[in-house]
Amino acid sequence: MAEEQRGKVGAAAIYDGLRADIQDGSLRPGEPMREMAIAERFGVSRTPVREALRRLEHDRMLASSSRGLVVREVDPDEVIQIYNVRILLEGETAAEAAESRTEADLLRLESLLDRDRSLEDPDDGARALTNIEFHEAIWTATHNPVLQDILRRLTVHLVRTPHSTLSVTGRWEEALDEHAALIDAVRRRDAGTARSLASAHMTRAREIRLDLLRRNVVTALH
Repeated sequence: MAEEQRGKVGAAAIYDGLRADIQDGSLRPGEPMREMAIAERFGVSRTPVREALRRLEHDRMLASSSRGLVVREVDPDEVIQIYNVRILLEGETAAEAAESRTEADLLRLESLLDRDRSLEDPDDGARALTNIEFHEAIWTATHNPVLQDILRRLTVHLVRTPHSTLSVTGRWEEALDEHAALIDAVRRRDAGTARSLASAHMTRAREIRLDLLRRNVVTALH
């Protein structure tokens, strides 16, 4: 039983480590996932490595190829589909957070906003990751583990997109102002306003992402 438990813990740690590497770009799209190299890196047998890789494939972060499992390429159509779903879910999540939040949730949200406002010209990766932390704090304030799990799975794919929408000129400051307005609605338990603000926030992000995708297509044609 102890040996089985160690294998499960090992697989979870490997999954978390590889997922973080995919999210921050350390592992690039198309890069093969070699079991032996991963096992040596984490100091484990190949059994927990296989389990971690299966989880990553299930989460659509890896894909099968002639070289075995590789880091999955970002699909532009899928990215937009994820934004469409998130617009709906983030709105409902914000409304639920307004109704269910605690004082501790508010303190967490306010401290994250203060931190983000204090950052001096953060790089693209920092903007993306701090933004996720803020949104996860909203999700947590719902005290609804099902919603939290669904949104975390969706967000994985957006973190892997090249360049954050928050690095477009003026968007970082604009987004922080939107976060501040959302916190205010959550503080006042105004579910309707929280829903509208969160949906508009994600709609704006989708518009920017569409523009970035169009630019990438134009660049590839030249």
